[in-house]
Amino acid sequence: MRSRTVRPIRQRGQKKQSKKKGGSSLGDTQPLKTEKSRRRDSQFSDTRPMRPVSIRSGYEEYQRVIDRRRQVLRTPKPLPDSRAGRQERSSRNAAPRAKTQKRTGLTAVIARIRSKTAEKDQYCDYDLLMVIVFLMCFGLVMLYSTSAYEAQVDFGNDMFYFSKQALIGAAGVVGMFIVSKIDYHFYGAFALEIYVVAMILMALVQTPLGVTINGARRWIGVGEVLTIQPAEITKIAVILFISYELCRLGRKAYTMEGIIRVLVLGAVASGGVLFLTDNLSTAIIVMAITCILIFVIHPKTKPFLAIIGIGAAAAAIGIAVLSVTVANSDNFRLQRIISWLNPEATMDTGSYQVMQGLYAIGSGGFFGKGLGNSTQKLGVIPEAQNDMILVVICEELGVFGAILILVLFGLLLYRLMFIAKNAPDLYGSLIATGIFAHIALQVILNIAVVTGLLPTTGITLPFISYGGTAILFLMAEMGIALGISRKIRLDGE
Repeated sequence: MRSRTVRPIRQRGQKKQSKKKGGSSLGDTQPLKTEKSRRRDSQFSDTRPMRPVSIRSGYEEYQRVIDRRRQVLRTPKPLPDSRAGRQERSSRNAAPRAKTQKRTGLTAVIARIRSKTAEKDQYCDYDLLMVIVFLMCFGLVMLYSTSAYEAQVDFGNDMFYFSKQALIGAAGVVGMFIVSKIDYHFYGAFALEIYVVAMILMALVQTPLGVTINGARRWIGVGEVLTIQPAEITKIAVILFISYELCRLGRKAYTMEGIIRVLVLGAVASGGVLFLTDNLSTAIIVMAITCILIFVIHPKTKPFLAIIGIGAAAAAIGIAVLSVTVANSDNFRLQRIISWLNPEATMDTGSYQVMQGLYAIGSGGFFGKGLGNSTQKLGVIPEAQNDMILVVICEELGVFGAILILVLFGLLLYRLMFIAKNAPDLYGSLIATGIFAHIALQVILNIAVVTGLLPTTGITLPFISYGGTAILFLMAEMGIALGISRKIRLDGE
């Protein structure tokens, strides 16, 4: 008996598949494909092109990283236990009073107008602004008085240094107001990128773009006239990045692992300043800013005091040993230490500038010889408009002029301390503290050098000494501080 093949029943309306078109009939011996296998076949099909890597997806991932950083920057400041307890008690006492009668009519309109006015009004530290303007004007007057003679001799224009400083100062003031209008959290979100750019700029000093001035290779040439000192950018980069890292670490910043991590980041920047730009004094300031930020955020004080004591003792022992063993060394830094320890023996070489500065301070008396009447600036003190401008101020305005400068810097530091204390979050407080540390360290080191308390380092006096890059980025720091002050909300607002 002949067997019959059972064929599937064709449904009504079903079209017959043509073999010429490449369609294959589904036999009972061919297994059905699962949904997973069909999805895999469609994904790896030869006729379907592979999905290219999207630039937009990379940008979106970077945007998510920036958003996470902004969340870190909103870290609230830690409150002392007593203050936290008072806040909790005040919130408990205020809870029953939350059920107040709803305002209606004219009272509601007045309250709404007052709330809108309070939102538009922003606090701005005008005291800090006035101190900055006064320091800038005072610095320009003293810069012209100090540099007019050398500018006339060297360039045939007694206003050469004054005009350049005034132009850069005006640009710095404009930049300060622009920076103050930008939310400081924006800089924090890109703190890592700013840090990396600062390191790259310092590396460019060792390339053909580097410029050597007075035997020091610390600048990058931009065009034929403009030069930039990357070490000044590194100061701002360290303040922004170390503050961000301390906020990101949180309580881990109190541990030894967190402290070592932050110190390594500061040491990398400090080493870049030292080895890439050969600037020991700025490297010390960069590392000191890092240490001060760690000290401020850490809850304990005694370990840091012990470290400072041990460091001071080690430095004293090291200087005593160097004074005996390396008296004939050719290293210019060691020679500066030897000249500092025995200035009278090297009056014609290493300690010449410091000794002439001391003569200028002593001859000025209390009220000075009068503005413009200095004799040490007439070619006796070389480059007096840079780091030795304070001695000319003391000679012309006397000790009274030095006290006036100290009072102005004291007011500046006080306003920065006020901003750091009242900043709305931890990041703003740490940035203001870093700016405070930068200004304080630079003023203290400059005064200590010109009075012979420390070896010569080349640290300039902020806002007063000649230096385009320094004044430009100092004004940027002041703009960031003013931007933080705009976020302060005082009691009753």
